[in-house]
Amino acid sequence: MKQEIIDKINQLASQDEPFLFVINYQGDKAFIRLLSDINPEECLFDFEGRGNFSHARKETWKEGTWKEETWKKETSEKKISETTWQIEPPLYEDYKRSFNIVKSNIMAGNSYLTNLTCRVPVSCNLSLEEIFHRAKGKYKLLLRRKRTQAEDKDHLKEEAQNKAHLKEENIEENLTPFVCFSPETFVRIKGGRIYSYPMKGTLDASLPNAEKQLMEDRKEAAEHATIVDLIRNDLSRVAEDVRVDKYRYIDVLHTNKGDILQTSSEISGRLPEDYPHHLGEILEAQLPAGSITGAPKDKTMQIIQEAEGYDRGFYTGIMGIYDQGELNSAVMIRFIEEETSPVDFETDGEKNFKAKEGKASEGKEPKANRKLYFKAGGGITSKSDCRKEYEEVIQKIYLPF
Repeated sequence: MKQEIIDKINQLASQDEPFLFVINYQGDKAFIRLLSDINPEECLFDFEGRGNFSHARKETWKEGTWKEETWKKETSEKKISETTWQIEPPLYEDYKRSFNIVKSNIMAGNSYLTNLTCRVPVSCNLSLEEIFHRAKGKYKLLLRRKRTQAEDKDHLKEEAQNKAHLKEENIEENLTPFVCFSPETFVRIKGGRIYSYPMKGTLDASLPNAEKQLMEDRKEAAEHATIVDLIRNDLSRVAEDVRVDKYRYIDVLHTNKGDILQTSSEISGRLPEDYPHHLGEILEAQLPAGSITGAPKDKTMQIIQEAEGYDRGFYTGIMGIYDQGELNSAVMIRFIEEETSPVDFETDGEKNFKAKEGKASEGKEPKANRKLYFKAGGGITSKSDCRKEYEEVIQKIYLPF
């Protein structure tokens, strides 16, 4: 993780000021804000009921002032009676090529477990904000733009006065907007102990005896055991008295395609008394999360880079809130990002793709070319079957409502 990010987290935690942090997979980009400084046009969050909005009443930011509106009224004006949702699953042969890279490394002894992910085109008639508000999830985040120039000037002036420096290079100049509705807790800190909740093992809840099938599946059990052992090691780097408090319990996730079962465990350790002064280093020692990389981490990340062929960005990074000595954070899985480009112009049903630099031809109005991508994946072990892993990835591409 970049030193500027570590320093900023340490500084805010030491000052005991409540703040939100969002860190990408590589640990070199971050969005960090005091809770009181978050612009809802820039970021919306809801972590187990704590957020900067409510379902019954949404607060929007307009010209520097707060204006209260009812979410119910806003959605009724859009008159979206039915959600449309389509996915363009990756070709099986393409997935198989990536799978084979991973599997050959596992069989060669380079990795025991590798989390292979895909970037899948999807289409939906809802905006990212509408998905955020409708989604049911333990941890929800919508991050969509940088501050305005005026906001940046005020922020930089304030940081200069406080001698606090988180360089703007830590957040991408052209941030790709995304919404995340994650079921997976990363770490919690409470009462001087740090807790981790790795989630590994997935099965369709509608299958006969689904819970029994999941708990008795040797491949899923081996995958889960590997991650629990990895997390125990990660926590031991920053804590004492590390122990597994709960092992392989079942969570039920609700999706637009039906319920999914997933297994989790709870692992904890005792932190030193001065841990707020070293919160950045504590998080760095756990990153990237074991559940979305594998074991051993460093070599497995090299395998992931070769097999996946795309930049994960903020997907599989972490997001969290620190407040008064307590931390609640999540792994950013179940993730949709949006790419737009103002190159599509329409008039009388005809399309003209020749516009340059955002300039429309006479008589034509710009129409944003919107593309959505859902990022999903799963763990590969020596026991993995390519077809089953492919189907599991498709199963994880859903809307949680």
